[in-house]
Amino acid sequence: MTRAVRAWCLYDVGNSAFATTVMAAVLPVYFVNVAGGALSPEIATSNWGYANTAAMALTALSAPILGALADAGAGRKRLLAAFAIAGSVATTALVGVGAGDWMLAAILYAIGRVAFASSIVMYDSLLPHVATAEDMDRVSSRGFAWGYLGGGMLLAAQIVVITKPDWFGIADAEWATRLVFLSVGVWWLAFTVPLLRDVPERTPSTNAKRIDFVAAFSRLRQTFHELRRYREAFRFLVAFWFYNDGIGTIVVMATAFGAEIGIGRTQLIAAILLVQFLGFPFSLLFGRLAGRIGARSAILVGLAGYTILCCLAWFVHSERDFFLLATGVAMFQGGCQALSRSLFARMIPVERSSEFFGFYDVSNKFAGIAGPFLLATVARLTGASRYGIFALILLFVAGMILLWRVDPEKAQRDLAENVV
Repeated sequence: MTRAVRAWCLYDVGNSAFATTVMAAVLPVYFVNVAGGALSPEIATSNWGYANTAAMALTALSAPILGALADAGAGRKRLLAAFAIAGSVATTALVGVGAGDWMLAAILYAIGRVAFASSIVMYDSLLPHVATAEDMDRVSSRGFAWGYLGGGMLLAAQIVVITKPDWFGIADAEWATRLVFLSVGVWWLAFTVPLLRDVPERTPSTNAKRIDFVAAFSRLRQTFHELRRYREAFRFLVAFWFYNDGIGTIVVMATAFGAEIGIGRTQLIAAILLVQFLGFPFSLLFGRLAGRIGARSAILVGLAGYTILCCLAWFVHSERDFFLLATGVAMFQGGCQALSRSLFARMIPVERSSEFFGFYDVSNKFAGIAGPFLLATVARLTGASRYGIFALILLFVAGMILLWRVDPEKAQRDLAENVV
């Protein structure tokens, strides 16, 4: 492993702390019970949902524009640094959120999530700059694997601090939680430094020049039209929208489903930790599988596994069943996401990777809207979330059919023909 690859992977370790602790495990509970404790649980939960929706919408709208700006001025690392610093500062500032401060918590969280998601656009677009086409599957899988391990290790330590604050001389669980947010900001920023120091970035062509936001809109329209020249990449994006919609919905709604069937908060956090730690070896295994059968085929294997999991969710009624389901998610989640990133990276021009990954990120963000809406609608009509999860099979089947029609070899030929 080269120094550049190691530094690139380490950023996944850093930003995963935000995804695991702030987005999934700790802040949602703190927001409802403490920051929004004066509100009814329903209102507090709704406010949390609004903060997430606003952050996702802003990121989805801005990602392609930011990609155009980054590619024009070789500014991927500069923008990544700016977003990582902004996200780290916003996360660290959560230490000041106390009882009743739900508005401040929502604003800081939204800033952090926008910064987190925007930095991921730049991070993903650097993959073709650190890995050859032959190594992208392995490197992308390693990044996800390290992220799972790093985020899981930090969360495990944080849970000990929150549940046993007296061991560390902390007054109570509320202040322990506040200090946990501080640790996430420091952790994120610390693991950003190696990437900024050691990851190379190819400069734009001699004809390229820096552009402003107005010019970026024009370039964005041009990029969208040029996707027709990379038809396989465009087909992949459509397939990715469908199946990643299913994956994203399971990630977002899993704890709600567990709570509905009576799984306690401690067990839910334990399930999140299980997915984090098991995600490490299975992400690496999927990277090896892609080396044997190809990234597209390996993703199809993972999507078939997800389809089976959706069917099995019908029979989940106990804590043991829920943990078995979480184990299944851990087997396929990281591999599908890592190989999707590397497969797309091989289909696009390296010098415009940020722009194309901006569109990739748009698909990712809108997947966080449509899937939960489908699940919630079906659950509302039927009176049970398990029906909604069963409905996700449609997304996975549609994604598999569309992905099956993607020809990676033709994508490579198209890429060679369109080199200017």
